[in-house]
Amino acid sequence: MQISANGIALIKRFEGFSPRMYICPAGYPTIGYGHVVHAAEPFASEIDEATAEKLLRNDLHIIESAIARLIRVAQNQNQYDALISFTYNLGAGRLQMSRLRQYINRGEEASVPREFQRWVYVAGHRSHGLVARRAAEASLYATPIAP
Repeated sequence: MQISANGIALIKRFEGFSPRMYICPAGYPTIGYGHVVHAAEPFASEIDEATAEKLLRNDLHIIESAIARLIRVAQNQNQYDALISFTYNLGAGRLQMSRLRQYINRGEEASVPREFQRWVYVAGHRSHGLVARRAAEASLYATPIAP
């Protein structure tokens, strides 16, 4: 599977676009649409949206590979997009160790949307932005695909 345009729009809405590098609330140098900058990535003082889009798409390929490795049950497009957004924000390691992943892989679908709301803290503080993002992801996850 691949993330849909709807899933990408969700990520962009919550990540926002920054042409300049900044330190995100979790303490990582970040640029574009939430791309974490690594030491080997020298950026000029600013990037444009086209460059940010390329970084996002490259990052999404990595996240899609992680989802393919970690989630053993079939997902519909909405469920997949919600998981991609979650994992893009928190990282594959967090998904791997989460009860969210366990509930999904055990087919405990009723527990999944509620579990998204456990992941709303940054450095021990509840983040209003993450509360909104997790609510959007949980809602998307729970939204059936029309036939």
